Amino acid sequence: MAQRVVVTAGASGIGLALAERFLAEGAEVAVCDVDPQAVARFAGAHPDCVAMVADVTSSAQMAAFLDAVEVRWRGVDVVCANAGTGGPVGQIETLHYAEWQRCLSVNLDGAFLICRWAARLMRAQGSGVILITSSTAGLFGYPMRSPYAVAKWGLIGLTKTLAMELGPVGVRVNAICPGSVEGPRMDWVVANEASQRGLSAEEVRATHVANTSMKTWVKPSEIADTAVFLASPAAAKISGQVLSVDGHTEGLFQ
Repeated sequence: MAQRVVVTAGASGIGLALAERFLAEGAEVAVCDVDPQAVARFAGAHPDCVAMVADVTSSAQMAAFLDAVEVRWRGVDVVCANAGTGGPVGQIETLHYAEWQRCLSVNLDGAFLICRWAARLMRAQGSGVILITSSTAGLFGYPMRSPYAVAKWGLIGLTKTLAMELGPVGVRVNAICPGSVEGPRMDWVVANEASQRGLSAEEVRATHVANTSMKTWVKPSEIADTAVFLASPAAAKISGQVLSVDGHTEGLFQ
């Protein structure tokens, strides 16, 4: 039987890589994304999938998406709580409260809404896998990026707690911590960090590479490969774990 897989922020970036990798494995996939154009592109490329516009911080929009998924499938096998945002860049005294709140809400409230829904269905069926996209920023302090670091640390706490709550009924929960991932999102991060630090974009990119043992950036497909493994029978006893896919981060900016 094909796995039924839900991916938040699944129409672009890491989420798109996750969705397409599971599709390649023969899964049925449902995605939501806040970007209507990205959703339209995904729906055009994958007309058999559920694809809806939804802001993960809106309980009403998420309920509409998840209700549509539940009506179609009556259950779910894999949930990728992937939606996130990088948040503002700057020393904490320069940050606006609304930007802080928005960063935490997208990362944490979004994960809460999808995980709460997944827990109900998976507990009832006695099986399932939840994969939460955190970050290496959830393992280290991250100067100039305090909202993002706080949110990603929080996701690790959620992972550990849900693994304890749901393990007894056969549900596994793990976190994936990407490092610096190639793509438009990191281009934005690099540009903002360069501006705040008075460096060139090339200097910031070089620092990201220098901070890893393998001296490399990560491809979205490498995150997706890890997710497919964690959702497979080969990972049947892996739960409550935090797996970094980052070329071994030695430390973030000091």
